[in-house]
Amino acid sequence: MKFGFFDDPNKEYVITTPKTPLPWINYLGSSNFFSLISNTCGGYSFYKDAKLLRLTRYRYNNIPTDEGGRYYYIKDGDTVWNPGWQPVKTDLDSYECRHGMGYSRFTSSKNDIEASLLAFVPVNDNCEINQLKITNKSSKPKNITLFSYVEFCLWNAMDDMTNFQRNLNIGEVEVVGSTIYHKTEYRERRNHFAVYSVNTDVDGFDTSRDEFLGAYRGVADPAVVEEGKAHNSIASGWSPIGSHQINVTLEPDETKSFIFVLGYCENPVDEKFVAPNVINKKPADELLAKYKTDEQVYAALDELKLDWESLLSKFTVKSDEEKLDRMVNIWNQYQCMVTFNMSRSASYYESGIGRGMGFRDSCQDLLGFVHLIPERARERIIDIASTQFEDGSAYHQYQPLTKKGNSDIGSGFNDDPLWLIAGTSAYIRETGDTSILEEMVPFDNDESKAVTLMEHLKRSFDYIVNHKGPHNLPLIGRADWNDCLNLNCFSEHPGESFQTFGPSEGPVAESVFIGGMFVKYGKEYADLCAYTGDQTEADRAMKEVAAMNDAVLDGGWDGDWFVRAYDAYGKKIGSKECEEGQIYIEPQGFCVLAGIGVETGEAKKALDSVKEKLDTKYGIVLLQPAYTKYHVELGEISSYPPGYKENAGIFCHNNPWVSCAETVIGRGNRAFEIYKKTCPAYIEDISEIHCTEPYVYSQMIAGKDAHFFGQAKNSWLTGTAAWTFVNVSQYILGVVPTLNGLSIDPCIPSEMGTEFTMTRKYREGIYNIKVENPSKVEKGVVKLIVNGKEHTDTTVVPYEKGQTHYDVTVVMG
Repeated sequence: MKFGFFDDPNKEYVITTPKTPLPWINYLGSSNFFSLISNTCGGYSFYKDAKLLRLTRYRYNNIPTDEGGRYYYIKDGDTVWNPGWQPVKTDLDSYECRHGMGYSRFTSSKNDIEASLLAFVPVNDNCEINQLKITNKSSKPKNITLFSYVEFCLWNAMDDMTNFQRNLNIGEVEVVGSTIYHKTEYRERRNHFAVYSVNTDVDGFDTSRDEFLGAYRGVADPAVVEEGKAHNSIASGWSPIGSHQINVTLEPDETKSFIFVLGYCENPVDEKFVAPNVINKKPADELLAKYKTDEQVYAALDELKLDWESLLSKFTVKSDEEKLDRMVNIWNQYQCMVTFNMSRSASYYESGIGRGMGFRDSCQDLLGFVHLIPERARERIIDIASTQFEDGSAYHQYQPLTKKGNSDIGSGFNDDPLWLIAGTSAYIRETGDTSILEEMVPFDNDESKAVTLMEHLKRSFDYIVNHKGPHNLPLIGRADWNDCLNLNCFSEHPGESFQTFGPSEGPVAESVFIGGMFVKYGKEYADLCAYTGDQTEADRAMKEVAAMNDAVLDGGWDGDWFVRAYDAYGKKIGSKECEEGQIYIEPQGFCVLAGIGVETGEAKKALDSVKEKLDTKYGIVLLQPAYTKYHVELGEISSYPPGYKENAGIFCHNNPWVSCAETVIGRGNRAFEIYKKTCPAYIEDISEIHCTEPYVYSQMIAGKDAHFFGQAKNSWLTGTAAWTFVNVSQYILGVVPTLNGLSIDPCIPSEMGTEFTMTRKYREGIYNIKVENPSKVEKGVVKLIVNGKEHTDTTVVPYEKGQTHYDVTVVMG
């Protein structure tokens, strides 16, 4: 069942009912100011950091769901309704929500009044623009009353929802004309404030939530809206809001436009006030002056659209597979950019309070956006590396505003160091910029301990070399990629964090998965060493890689698949020897894509075992059989009910690893089959089962052991976005940036036909690529023609510095 449709020419998803299974959201913003907006106008806004600088409130875990947003109440006689349906939920005569690239547009109608609401964050300003157009579609004049509404957060979102003994006393505002200034804590340590304004004279306002809503009422039935008259309230403590009243008279077919701006403003500390406790409004005046007219709004929207057109033009495909093209050209890359901005901090499943930016998460996300914004990827790598410790380990998370490591979580996730190699290698292969390796980067943000980035990579590599267990496999520490496989935790009491309780460095528990990572990214580290002239270090690295390859095949092979790990007692996890959890997905995918067992047959056996034991109609589950009881020696993974999350859920993040692995052994049909099962565009028809947005990936889909098999959770902010783009662009379509040029070696399904084309921006060149597959083979390049010159025995288009145009024909066979 569908709840909308794709509009590919406009790069929009069109939602045709407000009653979607879950809120279907979009992200506004691309630099410092961000907003989340749902298909019913829910969501919130923040500046840089969703925890520390949140402008508006949102209530997670609330009833009714998705409460808090930018709301506009249209009072037409006794009828009150909202353009986005919520919060009043009056039945609308028509409704449409279009989520586009960095903007959302709502068009709805009731009783011959049509409302069109456009919401977006401009490219270069710290504000959200809401342009609301109201049209009288009747043959008679209409007199309506319009009320706006936002509820301000008192900046620190965690403190805002917990420290009531203080916070109910500190709320402050100023009101001048049509502009409301939220200035809580501005009198003391803050030098920033929020502004909420409309570009017309108002007939009233409110800044006290209690006055606007009335006693024992909510946003669904505010007293002021019912009365039809604002109270002109000034908040003093309690809960500040921003609300404007505008009385509107519309002649038949007349349209009136109103531009609302919610913005973030700062003043220098010594210029905070123009009079005692009266804020300096200059930055707000300058901001609001940019968005007074519809023409200014349309110009800003055009700038935003052009920005996205430029980004998304860097990789495109045109094939017989419309849904594949849609995801590659639009939605997958769009989601990769959102994960760049958000990491795992702020979504409808991540509250923006706890996680901040993940070390591993951010490195993986970089794989999906480095081709779009290489200069910002460079900055991100330096930020990430700056949270590393001298021994090569790292903070698992850091706060985006301070860029300091999060000590609440600390370190000890032993896969983290290798992801820094992965991200840096991807950046250099994309750009050719080896100068980043000479950048001086601190440890733990201590500039007195700065070394080159190349030294950081060496310490990442050596951290694994120096932390091996009894089988010469990497020690797992607190966890590896699977944060819920906690082999050194042994938690027996509720409330203890599986990720921080217990010893971080067990001397026995090992990860075969990290072994696979080490083989893959150890090779890439060696390549960087050789490329920059350090052959001695490259040789040393390859010797360690070879030893790890052997260790994985020796201690990590179970006969038909790769073992997952060894626990703190030296017992196998993910083995036929286990009662439950006999086979895990992670090592089957990653060990094979690292090349382990490809030539000796283990790779094919492992992938065949995945299909036999882990595959389902909705995707590959993480493990089987599911754990049916809590295992203290395994940790959080066994705490979930069977079929959910890491306990045999379908983790969309690691499904691409298996798809990638299938291309390594040349099975394009199987790779594409796996790709389609979790790809949003291919499962749009089952939205009533899948529930999350049909245009972006989710982290998890309930597995076959779960009650709600096929239902997804945690959409948007997931490494699935980056890894599915790596999978489809580099492994299936086969366009791989290397240190020496762009390699084109597709591994495709038969259903893709005999020809497809791609465009790829790589360094300073534009590559127009035509792939011919007359025999419909799954893999194999027999001819490569570049600008009319044929190249044999290679899939790499030789990079020529300064060359800006490449016409490439690849013939498969």
